[in-house]
Amino acid sequence: MKLGKLLPGGIRARLFVSHIGVGVVAIVSLLVAVRATAPSFFDHRIGNMGLMHGPNGMAVPASAAQLDAALARSLNEGFLIAVAVALPLSVIISVLVARQLSGSARSLASASRRIAAGDYAQRVPVGGPMEVQEVARSFNSMAGALEGAERRRIELIGDVAHELRTPLTVLQGYLEALADGVFQASDETWAKLTLETDRLGRLAEELQELSRAQAGQLAISLSPVSVGDAVRTAASRLERAFADKGLSLDVSTPPGLPNVLADSERLVQVLSSLLSNALRYTPEGKVGITARRLGDGVEISVRDSGIGIEAEHLPHVFERFYRVDRSRARSSGGTGVGLTIAGALVAAMGGSLRADSAGAGAGSTFTLVLPIAT
Repeated sequence: MKLGKLLPGGIRARLFVSHIGVGVVAIVSLLVAVRATAPSFFDHRIGNMGLMHGPNGMAVPASAAQLDAALARSLNEGFLIAVAVALPLSVIISVLVARQLSGSARSLASASRRIAAGDYAQRVPVGGPMEVQEVARSFNSMAGALEGAERRRIELIGDVAHELRTPLTVLQGYLEALADGVFQASDETWAKLTLETDRLGRLAEELQELSRAQAGQLAISLSPVSVGDAVRTAASRLERAFADKGLSLDVSTPPGLPNVLADSERLVQVLSSLLSNALRYTPEGKVGITARRLGDGVEISVRDSGIGIEAEHLPHVFERFYRVDRSRARSSGGTGVGLTIAGALVAAMGGSLRADSAGAGAGSTFTLVLPIAT
């Protein structure tokens, strides 16, 4: 059986028990050795002293000083034997405890070096004292997060390259055709060039906004904001897009809703992002946006009848560059940062944003809660 299974959980407890064990071993060894050896040494010396001869050749008893000296020598010899037994045992126990603790530390250090070198798949075994187990779990969690971030970083490079390649290819093709006289500079041609240029500009703005969100540099100006006005403004911006796709957009904001403490422009931006997300992932059916008072806040929900979100994806939908359906998002032009920006904006305004879904094909609901302006 390993020593780690014999000692209690924490490092403090283990060190305490190990030191107590060393002390107990030393004391027991000392007592046993002294009790086992000192009497025989003392009897031997007393016997030798009893045979001492005086001037007339007769045996004389030992003096008190001689008896004390004999006892002291016996105890010293017994103590030396006890030390010779206790010291190796104490060293062995200390080495075993230190080896176990240092082994965990070396494992963490080795895995840290490999992660620093770019091997994010490294994990450490969870074992040993409670504190070491906690550190190991935290380390593995950190390594998993780094591995996920690195994977999404690589995906981002491919996504950005794809998003840039498509409009740039279109622009290059049209410009070459115009230069060669294949196309005429018609209104349709200019509209196409403008569309692709806007697409590039939108991608640059989203990436810049994401950078600000991650750096905590989002500009927020809080004031009382009418929820109904913000909802209607966001809906009006996307009304034409919903109509073009054949989807119905239902808006329900009951009268008498209190104002919320928010940035009016940022709130409209968040609602527009949620509606755009619903539009993108709802092939057919309808999308609804509703608002209601909820305690000390106002809850705004965007519900769709789209493709839904499976349970394993729900905790990650607000992570940067995370997309539930990569192929569908790419074909629809999604960059995977809109929800991340929306979540950062809502947090900066003192609210919360969550996603709910019953699963694939069951639609999704994004719920925003903001505090009431007092």
